Amino acid sequence: MRIPQIRIESVTGQIGMRTTHATQTIEQPPAVLQIQQLPAEMQIERTPSKLTIDQTKAWEDMNLKSIPRLVEEFAQEGRSAALEGTARRAEEGGELMRIEHGGNPIPVLAKRNSERTEALFNIGFIPSPFSVKLHYEPSVLDIQWTRHEPVIEVEPQKPIIGYEPGKVDIYMEREPSLKIEFVNVEV
Repeated sequence: MRIPQIRIESVTGQIGMRTTHATQTIEQPPAVLQIQQLPAEMQIERTPSKLTIDQTKAWEDMNLKSIPRLVEEFAQEGRSAALEGTARRAEEGGELMRIEHGGNPIPVLAKRNSERTEALFNIGFIPSPFSVKLHYEPSVLDIQWTRHEPVIEVEPQKPIIGYEPGKVDIYMEREPSLKIEFVNVEV
């Protein structure tokens, strides 16, 4: 005996996908930059230093005097000696004038005029200490600056962007099907 049958065959559908990735490119051109910098101005004022050395006293201590100084000293010594001599002779004349009052002034005057006075001297340094005079005036330095600010001009550049969007393609890789068969069916 034959039993009627129904045979069903089915094939499921299958979807396929193709993907294209998105691409993006970015290019950044450099900015246009202009810088101007004027140099700074500098002014310097300087008064020179001054060193004064006065060694007149040291030269005088070594008896190396200038001609005007020697003339002045000799004139002063001559004036003093003349005044002392005049005073001594006036005093001696007064003593001789009073000879009638007694005494013997002539031998006394002769003895006094024939004796020399002793010269007093101790240790001496030539030239004497601190006889050279030093005077120093330091220099004065005045520096003035004038700064100039830089002039900066910037022109930015926009980026260049390229973009391709991605795609997804969906397609039927296998079509679905349904097959129905009737077996052993009599009609």
